[in-house]
Amino acid sequence: MSQTWFQSTNARVAGAFAVAAALQIVGTLLIPGYSAPFAIRALLVIASLLAVASIGQTLVVILGGIDLSIPFIIGFANVVAAQLYGAGWNFALVCVIVGVLAVLIGALNGLISRGLDIHPLIVTLGVGMIVQGAVLLWTGGFPSGSAPAAVSAFVSIGGSVGPLPVPALVPCVAVLTLLVALVLARTAYGRRLYALGSNPGAAPLALIDPVRMWTVTYAASAFFAAAAGVLLLGFTGSAYGDVGQPYLFQTIAAVVVGGAALVGGRGNYFGTIAGVLVLTEINTLLIGLGFRPSTMQAALGLVIVLLVSLYGRERHVSATI
Repeated sequence: MSQTWFQSTNARVAGAFAVAAALQIVGTLLIPGYSAPFAIRALLVIASLLAVASIGQTLVVILGGIDLSIPFIIGFANVVAAQLYGAGWNFALVCVIVGVLAVLIGALNGLISRGLDIHPLIVTLGVGMIVQGAVLLWTGGFPSGSAPAAVSAFVSIGGSVGPLPVPALVPCVAVLTLLVALVLARTAYGRRLYALGSNPGAAPLALIDPVRMWTVTYAASAFFAAAAGVLLLGFTGSAYGDVGQPYLFQTIAAVVVGGAALVGGRGNYFGTIAGVLVLTEINTLLIGLGFRPSTMQAALGLVIVLLVSLYGRERHVSATI
């Protein structure tokens, strides 16, 4: 790939981080207590939850797909984990069950999308709605249960880990960010992901199996969505089937704001983290200024439309190789 492509991507990532920093400064000047320690911890926790949910969206967008099942799988994991733990199951076993089921759901998304050549937007939305319907049938629309105290402490805004004045979630997500970035930059999987997203037609000539890559990538997306669902259970303290709905928009927005191309082949997780910070800062700033939820949604929608309009006019990565 050309040096210009890498420079453009790095410039967008740096620009997103600069926007996040500027929003923090604006909030500090306009809103009393905006940069207070508790407010900073709250912002980092909320951003960390979105960052976990956005890992899978980053992978599938680089691949050239999109995953609309993420909010449904978040809700599925949230409710199933709460229900089973509330019924007396060991929480470690509950997490294994939820993780395996999520991986199977995600693998089905990828297998149908690529194997049957159906657009992933349709497949993931359809599968997600099936999952949501199954959960509603199981719970009768009234989920119950809660998270163990350890999980709640892990994500608690008032928590701390060692000398760090933040809950364990924040440093764990920082380590996870480095691991995801390493996988994308230094492993065979990462190279195949970019190759397939950049030029789907030529990738099989390089002995890359498209069906396998799509299946594995969508399985990973569902796994991280389920992880976010379990973490949100600890954060909110109770099960809620629609807890993942805000993440449908926000995971896509975070990836795009971070400089990824919706046509595939470009993006990285550091860029997604920058996008996560921008979105979290915008949300926090609008809440602090007293805007209503509908106005906040409109503002976020305007941001994503402008960015998608800008990036969508660019040539596909394969044209710059």
